[in-house]
Amino acid sequence: MLYLFLSFVFLLGLIIGSFLNCLIWRLYKKEGMWNRSYCPLCRKQIAWYDNIPVFSFIILGGKCRHCRKKISWQYPIVELTVGLLFALAFYLNLIHIDDFSQIFNFKFLILNLRDWFLIAVMTVIFIYDLRWYLILDEVTLPALLLVSVANIFLGVGWFGLLVSAIIGGSFFLIQLLVSKGKWIGGGDIRLGLLMGAALGRFDLLIVALMLSYFSGSIVGVGLILLKGKKWNSQVPFGVFLSSATIVTIFGGQAILDWYLGLI
Repeated sequence: MLYLFLSFVFLLGLIIGSFLNCLIWRLYKKEGMWNRSYCPLCRKQIAWYDNIPVFSFIILGGKCRHCRKKISWQYPIVELTVGLLFALAFYLNLIHIDDFSQIFNFKFLILNLRDWFLIAVMTVIFIYDLRWYLILDEVTLPALLLVSVANIFLGVGWFGLLVSAIIGGSFFLIQLLVSKGKWIGGGDIRLGLLMGAALGRFDLLIVALMLSYFSGSIVGVGLILLKGKKWNSQVPFGVFLSSATIVTIFGGQAILDWYLGLI
């Protein structure tokens, strides 16, 4: 039964991943979501059978049926990643219930919906910032509201949530003021607020920030050594913040316990 549910959740994640690919492109082009999907190269409409997550990419050999231009590997990678993360979130959330039958419990449903929503939001932030060096308020601000409501419903104290969000936003606001906008942009402030509200505790927020700066430093130094990047080269830091947030959602408490055990 467990594997059946995990398979269903994985397929759901594939579908959501496909939707996110479309959403990312439509946000960039400032287009609505109601129109049919189309090839960004030849702009021909994509038939439903050419829009099946991962499967269509394989059948088409990674090329558009009409213009035969290569389809970006972003599409199957995002679909597979979101599918796997959805299934992992569901599996890890099972530890919060005593009996498998409680998966139909409303609170358990909200817990999973919150995590799936955060995975989706952080995926959009990751890809958009990676490609265009921008974190959109159209993504972070609605997500901030919805995640806060979900966390309060799940029993996260509103005061701790508020403190965590303020710390997250203030952390980047101080950097923005000190550097006069040279280190980070305003989008990082809103993402900091979202991270704080999503994690709901300032100690978990600190874990996420430490992970993001550690991974960002490693990648940054690697790019300097391998590709000759300069120390002042622009880095899409939202990539590291969003991925660190997902890691902290899954294993933040374990990382925190491990770190405190070393002290």
